[in-house]
Amino acid sequence: GPLSAIAERIVLVAPPYIPYPQAWLAAGVDLRQLVVIDASPRDALWAAEQCLRSGSCGAVVCWPGMVDDRALRRLQVAAETGQTLAFACRPQQAAANPSPAALRIALDTRPAQLRVLKCRGGLAPPFPIPFPTDA
Repeated sequence: GPLSAIAERIVLVAPPYIPYPQAWLAAGVDLRQLVVIDASPRDALWAAEQCLRSGSCGAVVCWPGMVDDRALRRLQVAAETGQTLAFACRPQQAAANPSPAALRIALDTRPAQLRVLKCRGGLAPPFPIPFPTDA
């Protein structure tokens, strides 16, 4: 799978739920490379920024919530500095706010689909993209 292409460490910073190991294994992730950092909301932004900036991670996933664009810009600069793939999972209401992200995707559950909200350097598809669920 695409996640298995990331041979380096994948860091989850303050995930809202306990990560499900079988799903990560099914995605091709070596669990020895998966690191979970438990942090308060304030410390989570700092931890994500440090992991991104270090260049020692293949990807960093964080849940920054409704933060201002300055905080998002700091994460973006840290990701560029460390040449690290960054994912900021934000609430649906954040879609209306500006973001420095190059790619913004909204996930819908009913129907199960994703919508490309922003695609820097290209045109976002004008229609939602359905995805299969095994639920």
